[in-house]
Amino acid sequence: MLRYLKLLVLLPVAVIVIGLAVANRAPVEMVFWPDFLGTEVSLTVPLFVALMLALIAGVLIGGVATWLTQSSHRRAERQYRREAERLKGEADRLKAMQPAPSELTLPALKSR
Repeated sequence: MLRYLKLLVLLPVAVIVIGLAVANRAPVEMVFWPDFLGTEVSLTVPLFVALMLALIAGVLIGGVATWLTQSSHRRAERQYRREAERLKGEADRLKAMQPAPSELTLPALKSR
C-alpha cells in the first residue's frame, strides 16, 4: 500500500520536473562573483539546472536552520533519556533488595 502511495506522489513530481527541464533549456549565465570586485566568476548552464540548484540550496539551508533551532529539544531529550535510565537502574536495584515473595507471607489467622 505504501509503495503505491509513493508512486502516486512521486510520479506527478517526476512529470513536473521533466516538463520543467524540457521547457527551460535556454542557457543562462550564473555569476558567482560580481565583476566590481575584480574578476567575474560565472558559469553558463540551462535554466532548469539553475532552478534545481536554487531549490537544492534552499532545502539544504532550511534543513540546517531547522537542525540548529532544534538543538535545545535534542539536548532536553538526551537529559530525559539519562534520567530515565538512572531511574530504571534505581528501580531495578530496589526490586533486587525486596524480599522474596515466600518471605512476605502473613501468619495464619487464629480462630476464636
